[in-house]
Parts: sequence; structure tokens; C-alpha cells
Amino acid sequence: MNKIWKFLQYGYFIVALIFLVEAIFEWKENQNKALYMLGFSIFILLIFFFKRNFRKKIEKRTKP
Repeated sequence: MNKIWKFLQYGYFIVALIFLVEAIFEWKENQNKALYMLGFSIFILLIFFFKRNFRKKIEKRTKP
């Protein structure tokens, strides 16, 4: 099950990257929308780092 969570955690990273790229392309046309996408990207990156840290903490706790 831990291997599945490792791959899902990188899904957060990929989604954040997609939002970041969309924000860059959208910047010239609609800056308000681009700022929202940039905000979502930062939020998703924070979730990625939180989940990674939490998973590593759980792995340390379960290993003898």
C-alpha cells in the first residue's frame, strides 16, 4: 500500500506543474485567472510536501 501512496503523491506534483504551466500561458490574456492558477499550484505543492513528510514519518514509525 505504501508504494501506491508514493506514486499518488507524485500525482500532486504533476497537477501542480500543470497548473503552473497553464498560469504561465494564461498570464498575457487573463492575469486574474493566471493568479488563481498560480495560487492553486502553490497550494497543491504544499500538500505534496506535507503528504511526503507525513508518509516518511509513518514509515519511520512502522520500521523496527
